Amino acid sequence: MSRQFAFNPRLDFAIERFIDAPPRLVWEALTKPEHLKEWYMPRPWGRVVRAELDVRPGGIFSVDIAVGDGEASPNLGCFLEVVPLERLVWTSMLFPGFRPAVFDDIPITAIVTMRPEGSGTRYVFTALHRSEADLATNRESGFYQGTEIAIDQFVEHVTAMSAPAA
Repeated sequence: MSRQFAFNPRLDFAIERFIDAPPRLVWEALTKPEHLKEWYMPRPWGRVVRAELDVRPGGIFSVDIAVGDGEASPNLGCFLEVVPLERLVWTSMLFPGFRPAVFDDIPITAIVTMRPEGSGTRYVFTALHRSEADLATNRESGFYQGTEIAIDQFVEHVTAMSAPAA
């Protein structure tokens, strides 16, 4: 995948944060299942039941979430690009091994970039959508709000990882 893409505000949204932690901790929290379980699902909404990541192009991105006391719902995708400590791209449009996906949800491609900034990391999450209608549906469904909450939890988790032990 090209490092450049054309951000289109009619199709995409981006959330940017400064994280007061080095890129290596941001990367670890983003790519290790035990960390993903701590921040991926907005806590008030539910929990991550299971996470499996094979962080390489074609590798699995699988997160099962449960809303409230409900059963787990699988969220399966495929990593497209992996540049350690800099960039991670995955999509729900493909299953692992670049196999075409079949699903009932609105597909996205997620692009995460990070770069050192002072003593911390500049983190940007971008969600690409197929159409304006898909973006509107995701906004109305709470996906955008949930993503903001999850990213705030992510920042909190990474910051706690970098805090000196008491």
